[in-house]
Amino acid sequence: MDSAFMHGFVLALALILPVGPQNAFIISQGATYREYRHAVPVVIIASMSDTTLIILAILGVSAIVAALPLLKEILVALGAAFLIWMGWQSWSTRQPSAQDETMVYWTLKRRILYTLRASLLNPHAVMDTVVIIGGGAALYPALPDKMAYGLAAILVSWLWFFLLSIMGKWLGQMNNQLQTLTWINRISATVMWLIAGRYLIQLSQSVGIFPI
Repeated sequence: MDSAFMHGFVLALALILPVGPQNAFIISQGATYREYRHAVPVVIIASMSDTTLIILAILGVSAIVAALPLLKEILVALGAAFLIWMGWQSWSTRQPSAQDETMVYWTLKRRILYTLRASLLNPHAVMDTVVIIGGGAALYPALPDKMAYGLAAILVSWLWFFLLSIMGKWLGQMNNQLQTLTWINRISATVMWLIAGRYLIQLSQSVGIFPI
């Protein structure tokens, strides 16, 4: 169970680190408003959205894998491929700073709707949860391990989004936001590649290509 929890925690952390639309907007909310309470609704909506996607992915993918055992190997292979690709995107792409068009005083309704779109309609977010996190859950047939894996991924979302909004105030006072965000993305890419390597080793053992 400890191994499953750590797997879910590290994997979710690597996936959530890159500064995409969702993260950039949360950073902007922390940097825009003097009173932190104005950023809290956006953080909660983003966290709840990720929680919903993670639960649906783990339960849905697990049910399908139980009926189609061969799908486990396919999902692991897809997960490794996506992690390698996403790691390269995270490493090579120069991300925009938080000082963009999202740094405006939107109404609460508009901010909530934007957060929902960035969380639920973002194809990368869906791939993260359904293919990678859901596929990783397929490695754990035992329910306690699967629950530990999922709870770890959910915990990462809540902790990260709250931390990100707080960090927004700090980044808003700095002159080197681009350099900071670039290093965050490169650390994330490295972790993604390490996890992809682990998936490929597990896959090779499963199919008997590289038994150790």
